[in-house]
Amino acid sequence: MELEGRVGIVTGSGQGLGEAIAKALAGEGAKTALLDINEEAARRVAQEITEDTGRESVGMFADVTDLKTLERARDETVKRFGSIDVLVSNAGIVEAGAVDEVDAERWKKVIEVNLMGYFLCARAVAPVMKKQQSGVIIQINSKSGKKGSYKNSAYAASKFGGIGLTQSLALELAEYNIRVNAICPGNLLDSPLWTGSLYDQYAKKLGMSKEAVRKHYEEQVPLGRGCRYEDVTNLVIFLASERSSYMTGQAINVTGGQEMR
Repeated sequence: MELEGRVGIVTGSGQGLGEAIAKALAGEGAKTALLDINEEAARRVAQEITEDTGRESVGMFADVTDLKTLERARDETVKRFGSIDVLVSNAGIVEAGAVDEVDAERWKKVIEVNLMGYFLCARAVAPVMKKQQSGVIIQINSKSGKKGSYKNSAYAASKFGGIGLTQSLALELAEYNIRVNAICPGNLLDSPLWTGSLYDQYAKKLGMSKEAVRKHYEEQVPLGRGCRYEDVTNLVIFLASERSSYMTGQAINVTGGQEMR
Protein backbone atom coordinates (compact mmCIF):
# COMPACT_ATOMS: atom_id res chain seq x y z
CA MET A 1 0.00 0.00 0.00
CA GLU A 2 2.49 2.61 -1.24
CA LEU A 3 -0.22 5.25 -1.64
CA GLU A 4 -2.46 4.62 1.36
CA GLY A 5 -4.44 7.77 2.14
CA ARG A 6 -3.45 9.56 -1.07
CA VAL A 7 -5.83 11.00 -3.66
CA GLY A 8 -5.08 10.68 -7.36
CA ILE A 9 -6.58 12.20 -10.51
CA VAL A 10 -6.07 10.47 -13.86
CA THR A 11 -7.14 12.02 -17.17
CA GLY A 12 -8.18 9.92 -20.12
CA SER A 13 -8.97 7.12 -17.71
CA GLY A 14 -12.09 5.66 -19.33
CA GLN A 15 -10.07 3.05 -21.20
CA GLY A 16 -6.61 1.84 -22.09
CA LEU A 17 -3.53 3.04 -20.27
CA GLY A 18 -5.44 5.63 -18.25
CA GLU A 19 -7.75 2.91 -16.93
CA ALA A 20 -4.74 0.75 -16.03
CA ILE A 21 -3.09 3.66 -14.22
CA ALA A 22 -6.20 4.46 -12.19
CA LYS A 23 -6.56 0.81 -11.18
CA ALA A 24 -2.88 0.63 -10.23
CA LEU A 25 -3.18 3.73 -8.01
CA ALA A 26 -6.23 2.26 -6.28
CA GLY A 27 -4.43 -1.06 -5.89
CA GLU A 28 -1.78 0.76 -3.87
CA GLY A 29 -4.37 2.35 -1.59
CA ALA A 30 -5.23 5.65 -3.29
CA LYS A 31 -8.66 7.19 -3.68
CA THR A 32 -9.12 8.06 -7.34
CA ALA A 33 -10.93 10.56 -9.53
CA LEU A 34 -11.20 9.41 -13.13
CA LEU A 35 -11.59 12.16 -15.74
CA ASP A 36 -12.59 11.54 -19.34
CA ILE A 37 -14.59 13.14 -22.14
CA ASN A 38 -16.52 9.85 -22.10
CA GLU A 39 -18.13 10.25 -18.69
CA GLU A 40 -19.95 6.93 -18.92
CA ALA A 41 -16.67 5.07 -19.43
CA ALA A 42 -15.03 6.91 -16.54
CA ARG A 43 -17.93 6.05 -14.24
CA ARG A 44 -17.78 2.39 -15.32
CA VAL A 45 -14.09 2.13 -14.51
CA ALA A 46 -14.58 3.94 -11.19
CA GLN A 47 -17.30 1.46 -10.23
CA GLU A 48 -15.04 -1.45 -11.13
CA ILE A 49 -12.27 0.01 -8.97
CA THR A 50 -14.55 0.38 -5.96
CA GLU A 51 -15.93 -3.13 -6.38
CA ASP A 52 -12.53 -4.75 -6.92
CA THR A 53 -10.43 -2.85 -4.37
CA GLY A 54 -12.88 -1.33 -1.88
CA ARG A 55 -11.24 2.04 -2.53
CA GLU A 56 -13.38 5.10 -3.13
CA SER A 57 -13.39 6.13 -6.78
CA VAL A 58 -15.44 8.54 -8.87
CA GLY A 59 -15.75 9.04 -12.61
CA MET A 60 -16.35 12.54 -13.99
CA PHE A 61 -16.55 14.39 -17.27
CA ALA A 62 -13.63 16.65 -18.13
CA ASP A 63 -12.21 17.95 -21.39
CA VAL A 64 -8.49 18.62 -20.96
CA THR A 65 -8.70 21.48 -23.45
CA ASP A 66 -11.35 23.24 -21.33
CA LEU A 67 -10.04 24.68 -18.06
CA LYS A 68 -13.51 25.21 -16.60
CA THR A 69 -14.35 21.51 -16.79
CA LEU A 70 -11.01 20.65 -15.20
CA GLU A 71 -11.60 23.12 -12.38
CA ARG A 72 -15.05 21.67 -11.73
CA ALA A 73 -13.56 18.18 -11.55
CA ARG A 74 -10.80 19.46 -9.26
CA ASP A 75 -13.30 21.08 -6.90
CA GLU A 76 -15.46 17.95 -6.84
CA THR A 77 -12.41 15.80 -6.07
CA VAL A 78 -11.37 18.02 -3.17
CA LYS A 79 -14.95 18.13 -1.87
CA ARG A 80 -15.21 14.32 -1.92
CA PHE A 81 -11.71 13.31 -0.85
CA GLY A 82 -10.17 16.36 0.84
CA SER A 83 -7.00 16.73 -1.23
CA ILE A 84 -5.25 16.08 -4.53
CA ASP A 85 -1.91 14.36 -4.05
CA VAL A 86 -1.22 12.94 -7.50
CA LEU A 87 -2.16 14.12 -10.98
CA VAL A 88 -1.48 11.81 -13.92
CA SER A 89 -1.91 13.74 -17.16
CA ASN A 90 -2.56 10.86 -19.53
CA ALA A 91 -5.16 12.01 -22.10
CA GLY A 92 -3.74 12.27 -25.59
CA ILE A 93 -4.44 11.83 -29.29
CA VAL A 94 -2.44 11.07 -32.45
CA GLU A 95 -2.91 12.34 -35.99
CA ALA A 96 -0.29 10.99 -38.39
CA GLY A 97 0.40 12.29 -41.88
CA ALA A 98 2.97 13.95 -44.11
CA VAL A 99 3.55 17.66 -43.54
CA ASP A 100 1.90 18.58 -46.85
CA GLU A 101 -1.02 16.18 -46.40
CA VAL A 102 -2.11 16.25 -42.76
CA ASP A 103 -5.07 18.51 -42.05
CA ALA A 104 -3.84 21.68 -40.36
CA GLU A 105 -6.77 21.81 -37.94
CA ARG A 106 -6.19 18.19 -36.89
CA TRP A 107 -2.48 19.00 -36.41
CA LYS A 108 -3.47 21.89 -34.16
CA LYS A 109 -5.89 19.66 -32.22
CA VAL A 110 -3.05 17.28 -31.30
CA ILE A 111 -1.11 20.20 -29.80
CA GLU A 112 -4.21 21.42 -27.96
CA VAL A 113 -4.94 18.03 -26.37
CA ASN A 114 -1.44 16.72 -25.72
CA LEU A 115 0.42 19.89 -24.75
CA MET A 116 -2.12 22.55 -23.86
CA GLY A 117 -4.17 19.87 -22.13
CA TYR A 118 -1.21 18.92 -19.93
CA PHE A 119 -0.64 22.58 -19.06
CA LEU A 120 -4.31 23.12 -18.18
CA CYS A 121 -4.39 20.01 -15.97
CA ALA A 122 -1.33 21.24 -14.08
CA ARG A 123 -2.82 24.72 -13.86
CA ALA A 124 -6.02 23.34 -12.37
CA VAL A 125 -4.38 21.32 -9.59
CA ALA A 126 -1.49 23.66 -8.78
CA PRO A 127 -3.44 25.91 -6.36
CA VAL A 128 -4.53 22.87 -4.32
CA MET A 129 -1.05 21.34 -4.22
CA LYS A 130 0.58 24.68 -3.40
CA LYS A 131 -1.78 25.15 -0.47
CA GLN A 132 -0.99 21.62 0.72
CA GLN A 133 2.74 22.23 0.21
CA SER A 134 2.95 18.83 -1.45
CA GLY A 135 1.98 16.97 -4.59
CA VAL A 136 3.10 14.91 -7.55
CA ILE A 137 2.40 15.64 -11.21
CA ILE A 138 3.16 12.92 -13.76
CA GLN A 139 2.81 13.37 -17.50
CA ILE A 140 2.46 10.36 -19.75
CA ASN A 141 4.76 11.44 -22.55
CA SER A 142 6.27 9.17 -25.24
CA LYS A 143 9.49 8.02 -26.81
CA SER A 144 8.42 10.53 -29.48
CA GLY A 145 9.21 13.23 -26.92
CA LYS A 146 12.88 12.30 -27.26
CA LYS A 147 13.23 11.71 -31.02
CA GLY A 148 11.30 12.92 -34.06
CA SER A 149 8.60 10.67 -35.47
CA TYR A 150 8.29 9.98 -39.23
CA LYS A 151 5.18 11.60 -40.72
CA ASN A 152 3.93 12.18 -37.18
CA SER A 153 5.11 15.73 -36.56
CA ALA A 154 2.16 16.96 -34.47
CA TYR A 155 2.52 14.16 -31.95
CA ALA A 156 6.29 14.52 -31.65
CA ALA A 157 6.03 18.30 -31.35
CA SER A 158 3.44 17.99 -28.60
CA LYS A 159 5.56 15.49 -26.68
CA PHE A 160 8.82 17.43 -27.06
CA GLY A 161 6.92 20.40 -25.68
CA GLY A 162 5.62 18.26 -22.84
CA ILE A 163 9.16 17.51 -21.65
CA GLY A 164 10.00 21.21 -21.70
CA LEU A 165 6.84 21.91 -19.73
CA THR A 166 7.69 19.14 -17.25
CA GLN A 167 11.12 20.62 -16.59
CA SER A 168 9.75 24.16 -16.31
CA LEU A 169 6.99 23.16 -13.88
CA ALA A 170 9.48 21.15 -11.84
CA LEU A 171 11.63 24.25 -11.39
CA GLU A 172 8.65 26.47 -10.62
CA LEU A 173 6.91 24.16 -8.14
CA ALA A 174 9.88 22.70 -6.27
CA GLU A 175 9.64 25.34 -3.56
CA TYR A 176 6.15 24.05 -2.77
CA ASN A 177 7.37 20.45 -2.46
CA ILE A 178 5.59 19.53 -5.68
CA ARG A 179 7.47 17.11 -7.92
CA VAL A 180 6.88 16.96 -11.67
CA ASN A 181 8.10 14.11 -13.89
CA ALA A 182 7.27 12.56 -17.25
CA ILE A 183 7.16 8.94 -18.39
CA CYS A 184 8.12 8.16 -21.98
CA PRO A 185 6.67 4.77 -22.94
CA GLY A 186 7.42 2.82 -26.06
CA ASN A 187 4.68 1.63 -28.36
CA LEU A 188 1.71 0.19 -26.43
CA LEU A 189 0.87 -2.18 -29.27
CA ASP A 190 -2.21 -3.70 -27.60
CA SER A 191 -3.79 -0.44 -26.48
CA PRO A 192 -7.06 0.97 -27.91
CA LEU A 193 -5.04 3.78 -29.50
CA TRP A 194 -3.16 1.25 -31.61
CA THR A 195 -5.90 -1.30 -32.25
CA GLY A 196 -8.55 1.34 -32.91
CA SER A 197 -6.51 3.86 -34.89
CA LEU A 198 -2.76 3.63 -35.31
CA TYR A 199 -2.51 0.26 -37.04
CA ASP A 200 -4.84 1.59 -39.75
CA GLN A 201 -3.02 4.93 -39.97
CA TYR A 202 0.45 3.38 -40.15
CA ALA A 203 -0.60 0.59 -42.52
CA LYS A 204 -1.71 3.30 -44.92
CA LYS A 205 1.35 5.44 -44.27
CA LEU A 206 3.85 2.56 -44.68
CA GLY A 207 1.97 0.62 -47.35
CA MET A 208 1.76 -2.69 -45.46
CA SER A 209 -0.73 -4.87 -43.58
CA LYS A 210 -1.63 -4.22 -39.94
CA GLU A 211 0.10 -7.47 -38.96
CA ALA A 212 3.25 -6.33 -40.73
CA VAL A 213 3.02 -2.98 -38.96
CA ARG A 214 3.08 -4.71 -35.57
CA LYS A 215 6.07 -6.84 -36.56
CA HIS A 216 7.82 -3.77 -37.93
CA TYR A 217 7.50 -1.95 -34.60
CA GLU A 218 8.43 -4.97 -32.48
CA GLU A 219 11.60 -5.47 -34.50
CA GLN A 220 12.74 -1.96 -33.61
CA VAL A 221 12.84 -2.82 -29.88
CA PRO A 222 16.01 -4.45 -28.47
CA LEU A 223 13.89 -6.40 -25.96
CA GLY A 224 11.70 -7.59 -28.84
CA ARG A 225 8.21 -6.64 -27.69
CA GLY A 226 5.83 -3.75 -27.32
CA CYS A 227 5.37 -1.81 -24.11
CA ARG A 228 2.78 -3.22 -21.70
CA TYR A 229 0.54 -1.34 -19.32
CA GLU A 230 2.31 -2.74 -16.26
CA ASP A 231 5.64 -1.46 -17.58
CA VAL A 232 4.20 2.04 -17.26
CA THR A 233 2.08 1.62 -14.14
CA ASN A 234 5.04 0.26 -12.16
CA LEU A 235 6.84 3.54 -12.79
CA VAL A 236 3.73 5.63 -12.09
CA ILE A 237 3.49 4.08 -8.62
CA PHE A 238 7.19 4.69 -7.97
CA LEU A 239 7.00 8.34 -9.03
CA ALA A 240 3.80 8.89 -7.05
CA SER A 241 5.32 7.43 -3.89
CA GLU A 242 7.88 8.71 -1.42
CA ARG A 243 10.45 6.33 -2.87
CA SER A 244 11.06 8.91 -5.60
CA SER A 245 11.10 11.92 -3.25
CA TYR A 246 14.41 13.22 -4.66
CA MET A 247 13.32 13.05 -8.31
CA THR A 248 11.82 15.94 -10.24
CA GLY A 249 12.08 17.32 -13.76
CA GLN A 250 12.84 13.91 -15.27
CA ALA A 251 11.56 12.29 -18.47
CA ILE A 252 12.08 8.56 -17.95
CA ASN A 253 12.15 6.09 -20.84
CA VAL A 254 10.16 2.85 -20.71
CA THR A 255 10.98 1.66 -24.20
CA GLY A 256 12.66 -1.74 -24.04
CA GLY A 257 15.92 -0.08 -25.07
CA GLN A 258 14.48 1.56 -28.17
CA GLU A 259 15.27 5.01 -26.81
CA MET A 260 18.26 5.51 -24.50
CA ARG A 261 18.59 9.30 -24.19
